[in-house]
Amino acid sequence: MFTGAVAGVAFVTGVVVTMVMSAQARALTPGTEVAAQLERLNVALIAMFAVLLACGVGLGIIVRYAVLKPVDQLTEQVRAVAAGDFDHAIHVDRPAELAELSSHIDSMRDRIVSAWRVATDQTEELRRSNGELEQFAYVASHDLQEPLRKVASFTQMLEQRYSPQLDERAKQYIHYAVDGAKRMQMLINDLLDFSRVGRVTGEKSVVDAGEALNIALENLSATIEDTGTTVTRDDLPKVKGNRLQLTQLFQNLIENAVKFRSEEPPRIHIGARRSGGTWEFSCADNGIGVDSKYADRIFLIFQRLHPRDVYPGTGIGLALCRKIVEYHGGQLWLDRDTQGGVDGRGATFRWTLPAAGDDDE
Repeated sequence: MFTGAVAGVAFVTGVVVTMVMSAQARALTPGTEVAAQLERLNVALIAMFAVLLACGVGLGIIVRYAVLKPVDQLTEQVRAVAAGDFDHAIHVDRPAELAELSSHIDSMRDRIVSAWRVATDQTEELRRSNGELEQFAYVASHDLQEPLRKVASFTQMLEQRYSPQLDERAKQYIHYAVDGAKRMQMLINDLLDFSRVGRVTGEKSVVDAGEALNIALENLSATIEDTGTTVTRDDLPKVKGNRLQLTQLFQNLIENAVKFRSEEPPRIHIGARRSGGTWEFSCADNGIGVDSKYADRIFLIFQRLHPRDVYPGTGIGLALCRKIVEYHGGQLWLDRDTQGGVDGRGATFRWTLPAAGDDDE
């Protein structure tokens, strides 16, 4: 617009100057031939100005319909898509450059819409799967638990009543049946705990990690006393999380360290250090340790590195710990860089949790 205004002013100024100069030339009373030549010059200038004016008008029309109008069409179509009409196709016929640009934009729109619809379908499928998981949790906590309790209790009653009539092999079979029922109950309870993470617990809030550790130690007081375990710790900070799940996290890691102890009395240290916007916690022990080649396998559900008769359990503890940490937005891993845990022996597990705000701290 600025360039067009300057061109128009220059054009009008040229016309005015030419007319003034022509009038001044006539006032000099030149000869007949000179006057005729001036008349022809005026006609030529007027014709030239007319041609320039026509070219300017034509160029404006061309720019308006060949450039500005397609750009407006493309803009309106993009605005329609941005406003939520994702099925609106974007297309401009001309010029070729805008047509190619609109084709690229429409291809991008189509890919985004396809990905969005796939994500919507997956979200719906996930919602349905969660509903089925809740139904399974209900069945597991009620319908499956009761038959197992009956199998265990009536089998034990059978042994008590008919014990004089049973030989050692029959008693051994009864023991296997009772043990299998109890292990099935443990598996079901562990699966329920695993499925509940992030679904049926309370909201996240500012939690004192030290208090969560105190509750975990109180829950394990009998085990700690029987095994002569010594637990030391750093000053633990406040974090953002769920108090019940963080207590379960500390409890599972400490219980795991006590279970896989060496011949010496267990020694466990809980540490914490700040790392940017998160706190990095650690649980180091002086137990039997973990071979680095199994560093990923131990976090898989129901994965065991030792026979059940040597170290009891279902093999879900570390998988549950990782799920709790990931639910809080952190990571849990086996430290492969340090030389063992306490006193250069055992293992060290590390995990991160989001730090509470400075005002909360």
